[in-house]
Amino acid sequence: MKELDLFKKAWKKDIQSYHQVTEVEIYKMLHTKSSSIVKWILIISIIEVLFWTVISVVYNTDEYLKKMDLENLNIYFKALNFFNYAVILVFIYFFYKNYVKISVTVSTKQLMQDILKTRNTVQYYVWYNLTMILFSLIAGIALAFVYNPKMELLKDKITHESNYNTLLIILGILVLCCVIIVGLFWLFYRLLYGILLRKLNANFKELMKIDL
Repeated sequence: MKELDLFKKAWKKDIQSYHQVTEVEIYKMLHTKSSSIVKWILIISIIEVLFWTVISVVYNTDEYLKKMDLENLNIYFKALNFFNYAVILVFIYFFYKNYVKISVTVSTKQLMQDILKTRNTVQYYVWYNLTMILFSLIAGIALAFVYNPKMELLKDKITHESNYNTLLIILGILVLCCVIIVGLFWLFYRLLYGILLRKLNANFKELMKIDL
């Protein structure tokens, strides 16, 4: 009987050791996967900035403002552009910081916290970009409507209408266009970063099982 009891104790000890080794291996795998995902978030954000920089060079707002004789507004656009790049660079710095932090994390709880922090940073980044896109659309439409000479006939028609039908139709079309454009960008960001965030979230759930 004593030998049997000793065997049972040894067997339980072996099982506990097996579980510990398995958890360590799972943690290492999740840690590597999470670090790789955050690295890709950083890389994609940098590529995105480079892409929009090329677009802004090709479609220069200076020429557009010059055509409408609004060169005095150029300084405001440059200031807005500088502010936008500054904010995006701050986000990229946070992505880099999250990547470095996750790469050296050794604690399960700390890794979970880093994953949550990264997920929140990406969400804030996406919402900021969508807000700036919407603001740019509204500003562009307002400038074109107020200062573009081609809009004079339309403005005259709206001014002399008593029921504002034309104005309401135009506003409806513009709102619909803004919703569609922002919606397309939202889908783009959801596809671009959403896949990575879902994988990161799956890692988080697996780490919760280990931490329990």
